[in-house]
Amino acid sequence: MSLQAATSSRRAWLTGVREAIPLLGGYVPVAISFGLIATQAGFTAWEAVIISTLVYAGASQFLFVGMAAAGSPLWLVVVMTLLINVRHVVYAPNLAPWLTASRWWPWLMHALTDQVFALAHTRLPQLPEAQRLGWFSGAALFAWASWVGGTALGAVAGEGLTARWPLLGDVMPFALPALFLVLLAPRLTSWRWSLALGSSIAIALLMTVIGLTNAAIPLAAACGALCFYLVRLESTRGVKRSTKTEDIHGEKASGARHE
Repeated sequence: MSLQAATSSRRAWLTGVREAIPLLGGYVPVAISFGLIATQAGFTAWEAVIISTLVYAGASQFLFVGMAAAGSPLWLVVVMTLLINVRHVVYAPNLAPWLTASRWWPWLMHALTDQVFALAHTRLPQLPEAQRLGWFSGAALFAWASWVGGTALGAVAGEGLTARWPLLGDVMPFALPALFLVLLAPRLTSWRWSLALGSSIAIALLMTVIGLTNAAIPLAAACGALCFYLVRLESTRGVKRSTKTEDIHGEKASGARHE
């Protein structure tokens, strides 16, 4: 029985790795960009790799390097990094219902990123409980390793790559937004998600047009989430009212029959 469990876990782990492979299309180019920018800002290749290993938060890493290069105080860098990553407070509760009892989950949460969350939010409910830990471990650690590897490549050979293929330098910044669009596209089949995503996009564009670029992403994300939960709450109330009305009519009909 234990052999069967080990085989099932290994198979789930490999499935997670296989299903995370498409993430490399967005991870590796952006990680290469970070490695290149970090070395250009004065960090060594090893320091860039350590940042990707320990921080592992794309946008925050770029902000960290930029602020450090500009001479910003450490406390401000830490505060800004935490503000950007506060979105993870929303991710964890949405995955919690699908997590199994294991002491490894707190450690694996370090590998929880936007893309891994989007993938896990779809796949974990579809998997048997015995396979969830193995699947998440494979997918999350593979994505993490690709990010660290891409950073190392960018730090060591980034300048050579962009010099040899100038177009690569123009394409890399668009890799991560393109990956987000691919992950979000299946959600547009639901009218709730479509409304939430549409409102997020509209607010982000509006904030950018009026010059509030730095506030665009957090405000748009907050408004999109609020829109989704308000619609979901109203739908839940509607279902409860409908159920209550049916129960009342059912009781009346039953009483009439008894009379």
